[in-house]
Amino acid sequence: MDEQKSNIMIGSITDVRGDGMDARISEEYSTDNPLIDLGDEQILAGNIGSYVVIRQGKIAVLAQVFKMWETDRFDQQGKRSTDRNVSLIPVGEIEEDGSFIRGVRHYPTSGAKVYAVGLHEINAIFSRFREYGFFIGQLSAHKSYQLSLDPKAMFARHFAILGQTGSGKSWTVTSLIQRTLKAMPHAHIILLDLHGEYCWRDGDDNIQSAFPKDKLNYVDAIKDLEMPYWIMTYAELVDLFIDRADAGSTTQMAFMRDVLQSLKRKTAKEIGLKAVSIDTPIYFSLVELYRQFKNANEERKDFGKTTGPLFGQFDEFLVRMQSRFNDVRYDFLLKPKKRTDSSTLADLLRDFIGLNETKASITVVDLSSVPTDVRPAVAAQVGRLAYEFNYWNPHRRRFPITLICEEAHSYIPRETGGQFDGAKKMMERIAKEGRKYGVSIGVVSQRPTELSETMLAQCGSFICLRITNPDDQAYVRGLVPEAEGDLTDILTSLGRGEALVLGEAAPIPTRVQIYRPDPEPHSDDVDFYKGWKEGFEGVDVDEIVEMWRLQTRK
Repeated sequence: MDEQKSNIMIGSITDVRGDGMDARISEEYSTDNPLIDLGDEQILAGNIGSYVVIRQGKIAVLAQVFKMWETDRFDQQGKRSTDRNVSLIPVGEIEEDGSFIRGVRHYPTSGAKVYAVGLHEINAIFSRFREYGFFIGQLSAHKSYQLSLDPKAMFARHFAILGQTGSGKSWTVTSLIQRTLKAMPHAHIILLDLHGEYCWRDGDDNIQSAFPKDKLNYVDAIKDLEMPYWIMTYAELVDLFIDRADAGSTTQMAFMRDVLQSLKRKTAKEIGLKAVSIDTPIYFSLVELYRQFKNANEERKDFGKTTGPLFGQFDEFLVRMQSRFNDVRYDFLLKPKKRTDSSTLADLLRDFIGLNETKASITVVDLSSVPTDVRPAVAAQVGRLAYEFNYWNPHRRRFPITLICEEAHSYIPRETGGQFDGAKKMMERIAKEGRKYGVSIGVVSQRPTELSETMLAQCGSFICLRITNPDDQAYVRGLVPEAEGDLTDILTSLGRGEALVLGEAAPIPTRVQIYRPDPEPHSDDVDFYKGWKEGFEGVDVDEIVEMWRLQTRK
């Protein structure tokens, strides 16, 4: 690598502001092909997204180019000349010893010289992160330079991957996890896979995956990961069985609290547990819960002459609970087959975290077969298991866990008071308190404006792929410091798998081409052209009807 500092001056500063600077490109590089040779690479002088250094005395400010324009001027004879100008966003200073510090304390004045950035300055910026070996891609402006992020800041302080459909979110998630497993082989990652993109079945019904099989723990949310109702919190049971809009919901919630306390105290006594709370994860009978509601709802005294105090109060509750119980989509939750007593909780956690005989670094929870309206409840249970596992884990500092939530806006929405408000609160609790206990969260979304504000506010790093929606662009702009906000203008021009990395995981806002994952996720769009050109005669309508009725997918 060429470590020589670049001495190629490309222009001079004409305007200095608190949030940026303007520079005029020298005439030599105001041509139609302003190529500069820097070591083994060629770059265009003042190229959008490239870096420059402004030097003046002992001041050396690193800046990124985000805008270019030209202005005409005329001499006394009327001869026209064209000046090429660039707008710069200062991102940090290079010290005399070559080290880089983020933020600008010493601003240059007009007339300061602008130099093209060579690998010497690039290395000064990113060198302190290279020791981690967490390489995720190549700098877009310097293809020969591999970018390493700070994994401590990335995973400890939550992160978000944002981008519209087709921008390469699944590609980025897969590549990021693959690189994580390479740099940190003892990672503990839980991935919520909503569409079966990261693990899928081939034609022979064998599981294929984008991750190494020796590090993978694949969990089918319906077949493998029984989420028994008795591990749910009181708030989650309320969300599941009680309609908060019902006039009698307050009475229903109060009665449920009393019955749950009674049933859990009975179980605690049987297993020798001295103390129990409303949220203690121990077994109780759902049938008994229903029976006590039914008895209170039908209670009569004096040989049927008078009714009980709660007579007729629970009609809506009983109908709703019976409906849930008869819905086959909820069988994995309400009709457990393996997790039928309190002693099975330890095995559930081992299966979930990947601590069975084969230790796993990545657990993929396949939610593709879970009905859409049930996913928030399942996602909340997965999140709560991760949180509770490390909350009570005395070795939490040596066993950190990251939960990655695909399509997070669909179950961690911005709106409040929805059907699964309890599920949203659980995820937000992880975002606000999880890192104290070694549990972090990564959210992946195509609509940041629909995602919980609390969730995004807790994220310290952002990997932003192509975003063209003006509302989403404006929202992302508001997530970064004001001086760097103009950089988000490039989001519309990013290619597939190309990202703007912002926040604590990168020393400066960085445009990077994410490495192509190997193997790739199963996320390609349906090929309409091929399907309609070649045709397909094997559609089995009876099978489709059967799958629909059984609420299962292949």
